[in-house]
Amino acid sequence: MVSGGCVGAEGNAEPEAMVSDEAVTSAPAPARELVVGYALTSKKAKSFLQPKLRGLARKKGIQFVAIDQKLPLSDQGPFDIVLHKLTGKEWQRRLEEYRETHPEVTVLDPPGAIEHLLNRQSMLQEVSKLDLADCHGKVGVPKQLFVNTDPSSIPAAVLRAGLSLPLVAKPLVAKSHELSLAYDQSSLTKLEPPLVLQEFVNHGGVLFKVYIVGDAIRVVRRFSLPNVDAGDLSNNAGVFRFPRVSCAAATAEDADLDPHVAELPPRPLLEILARELRRRLGLRLFNIDMIREHGTRDRFYVIDMNYFPGYGKMPGYEHVFTDFLLSLDQKEYKRRLGYTSGEG
Repeated sequence: MVSGGCVGAEGNAEPEAMVSDEAVTSAPAPARELVVGYALTSKKAKSFLQPKLRGLARKKGIQFVAIDQKLPLSDQGPFDIVLHKLTGKEWQRRLEEYRETHPEVTVLDPPGAIEHLLNRQSMLQEVSKLDLADCHGKVGVPKQLFVNTDPSSIPAAVLRAGLSLPLVAKPLVAKSHELSLAYDQSSLTKLEPPLVLQEFVNHGGVLFKVYIVGDAIRVVRRFSLPNVDAGDLSNNAGVFRFPRVSCAAATAEDADLDPHVAELPPRPLLEILARELRRRLGLRLFNIDMIREHGTRDRFYVIDMNYFPGYGKMPGYEHVFTDFLLSLDQKEYKRRLGYTSGEG
């Protein structure tokens, strides 16, 4: 748990929902073309490789090349960077073999590291392990329970685990963004395992989508589930399903929100959290869904994480992403120079 008790001047909300980069400046275009091979689903490629990204990339000397998934990776390219978001053991095997035979190519990100964010049973483990001395706020994970048994046994399992209603039910596999809210014990038997049950924390109906691109951090406010009070628990029964809570149409940036609800998490807290998760997960492209407990200023919970999220919905993503790609190329170039001079 990231712990601490004070929020200094740096913790005040910024006028817009963007948090500045940790230490990233605009990278100059390379003297040669930077070739980025991408292996994405057609839907992901369309949402990510928008004209504004492709246009800026060309100006900066970056070329995006589609990887043919039917051909061996070594027969394609050559690539400087491989960008991917595909699942499956066969793809993972092929990519790991490619990494071994082409150590000079940067793979974003290692398939083994991505596995942690594809399963909600393991997704938040590294967050729950954090124990950092800090005075910018507290970050934790809602109490949760992995369920992979007969639905009729779920109420008893919830009682043994000490979870309080209502509970958010999420599919075990993180591909699905559908979730349900169960208000009473009897409704728990209507759920479909395997799933993760997570205690619902009132958060004013707003969540913070924290995008991570290398060292860069961006935050966008999104509408979320409304608060639940005692009256809701007594007057509602059953399972309420929500296909996708935080979508692009649910942006809360221009909404007239209570300032205490809309205030962004303190920048120093986000920087510490992002840095630790990058290190622990071994990932550079992910996002954190974060909420503030209603009625508090410095009590936050991470409720979900995603690998290679919908960056196309992030304001200014094309500048952040192209600068990130160029910075990787510069680091690799310097590494090679150091290696060569060391040998010489």
